[in-house]
Amino acid sequence: MRSSGTPTPTADATPDAPNSGGGSGGSGSGSSGIDLSVWQLQQPVGSPGSPTTIASSRLQGGYRDSYLYTDGDGALTFWSPEKGVTTPNSKYARSELREVNRDGSSANWSLGGTHRMSVTLRVVSVTSNVCVGQIHLGEGGSSTKPLLELYYRSNGDIVLGTENSPAGGQTLHTVGHVPVGEKWSYTLGVSGGDTIDVTVNGSTTHYPIASSFQSYKQYFKAGAYNQSASDSSTNGARVAFYALTVSHS
Repeated sequence: MRSSGTPTPTADATPDAPNSGGGSGGSGSGSSGIDLSVWQLQQPVGSPGSPTTIASSRLQGGYRDSYLYTDGDGALTFWSPEKGVTTPNSKYARSELREVNRDGSSANWSLGGTHRMSVTLRVVSVTSNVCVGQIHLGEGGSSTKPLLELYYRSNGDIVLGTENSPAGGQTLHTVGHVPVGEKWSYTLGVSGGDTIDVTVNGSTTHYPIASSFQSYKQYFKAGAYNQSASDSSTNGARVAFYALTVSHS
């Protein structure tokens, strides 16, 4: 997690035992009922600096393993241990979906218009922090930063991190509190090209988007992006998703 700052929102109101395999539950959903046709999966395994990526076409076919599986109540569950392969620009491992287009190409959408990702989930376990959703910078410049990240802390706090600029620096805003293991919902979105909209359990806050982000395209990410690292393969973050939808208009 990055350095904190003063929030300035305006308000509206254990080791795995997964089910491997799985099957298709209609419209590319897999057995969880979540439509995976617009996602690819980044995993905490692979070569150093080059995590394994599972394409949308494989996810739609019911792909499941130790890092992505359907649990007993039908939730699509992500497991990310503290010890794992990371991307070149992060020291933390992840089991996380990255938004793609229907043809499998990388999604990159403009800030103009209205874009929403809505999730119902529960954090089954977490060592300290886990990022459960992002809007990330895509094409348009050299930055590898997110526009925003939504964190869940082990004390139950839900914290939004908004990037100050494409160069980095993050301001933190506490946007909710839910005990570990309890189901909750969030929506991450942007509207009008200049406003971040975040809803947690029905309470919405808005945050301005700095003009320095305007040249960048964006894409959604969701899953278990662990925010702690160690040599442990049993400590980590496990997050169960019950609903996941995206919309663009």
